[in-house]
Amino acid sequence: MADLKASHPTPHLPLVIGNTRLDSMDPGRVTSVAPFPGRDLAPALAPLGLAFPPPGGVLKSGAARIVWAGRDLAFLMRADAPPGLVEDAAITDQSDAWVWVHLSGVDARAVLARLTPLDLRDHAMPVDGTARSTINHMQAIVIRPAAEAYEIAVFRSMAGTLVHELQVAMTGVAARSALV
Repeated sequence: MADLKASHPTPHLPLVIGNTRLDSMDPGRVTSVAPFPGRDLAPALAPLGLAFPPPGGVLKSGAARIVWAGRDLAFLMRADAPPGLVEDAAITDQSDAWVWVHLSGVDARAVLARLTPLDLRDHAMPVDGTARSTINHMQAIVIRPAAEAYEIAVFRSMAGTLVHELQVAMTGVAARSALV
């Protein structure tokens, strides 16, 4: 029998190029929450101080947060699913299914704009906003936790590609800034 060893999905991080930094991110436990039709999740999520997020929304309570991840889908992060939630929603552990990175710095928006069709301006993607989109050809979730920062999640199998794409974009933005 093979003796398999777990490896980190983003071993070459952190990475700093120009005015941008890319770090690995540990989102803690990630549980997908998909409400059954017509079910109200407010009572089940109330013990956490959370509710089901509106489209594009991120709700926080202490370290826990719930992030809109698509139509009738949210990710509960850094908290265990309350026991009653399973009665009203399909829940699955997504902790090992996604890789998360944190992109920050003055040029973070310019870097990300090279890779996604999202409107990243403040009015379209406010702080504590989220969107489901693509990073080049990869399905992604993009969260804006601060004015000059983004959290990006893609399927774990695409970790190397995500880091490569971001590194190329970071290099391009830094080169352009050096010309000005």
